[in-house]
Amino acid sequence: MREQLQNLDDDETTVEFRDSTLPLSDTLRAMSDAITGAQVTVRELLTLVGEQGLLLGLMFLTIPFLVPISIPGVSTVFGLVAILISLGVTFNRVPWLPDRLLDRPIDAGKLKVAIERGAKTFSRVDRISHPRLSRLTQTGAMNRMAGLGLLLGSVLLIFPLGLIPFSNTLPAWGILLLAAGLLQRDGLLILLGYLFLLGTIIYFGALAWAALATGQGIMSLFR
Repeated sequence: MREQLQNLDDDETTVEFRDSTLPLSDTLRAMSDAITGAQVTVRELLTLVGEQGLLLGLMFLTIPFLVPISIPGVSTVFGLVAILISLGVTFNRVPWLPDRLLDRPIDAGKLKVAIERGAKTFSRVDRISHPRLSRLTQTGAMNRMAGLGLLLGSVLLIFPLGLIPFSNTLPAWGILLLAAGLLQRDGLLILLGYLFLLGTIIYFGALAWAALATGQGIMSLFR
């Protein structure tokens, strides 16, 4: 799997999604320890993911949206990379990622703090996750459906609503749970991921309705 991550521009390579062999939190802490210097690129981060592959990389990209730490320039970059990786998961191919995104520098100090906090979240997932509801994880059709869920969550993640509470957190949790469910063969986590995505759609719909109603109310004042 490491070779797959080091050849991210090869869109003809088939991805083999392996079960997780290490606790997700341990892998994340190892990544934090491996980051040196003042800056790090997305390419380097994906390479550090190691054998757990693209799904863990996708989970990693949700961290800035789960912890209250502002990392300038991360939201759009991580969101776009998440979309492309989700496409790779859906179609079972190593995704093509543009060099402009892969080589974008990120503040390593703030990212390491976010990773360390994210590891605590991942450790909770490790404790509750185990193989179950196998019908949701053991067929290609269900894996494709989960991949489409990851893609939907990634699209919702980059909506320009960052100042509105939970607008990034809800889809980030959906992505995290879906990816963890696929890695751990845990159908319950996959169901929870779908519920978070459904909640995100309902929440965004409510925001749109409220904005429309407010706009109509303001317009009525000038009639």
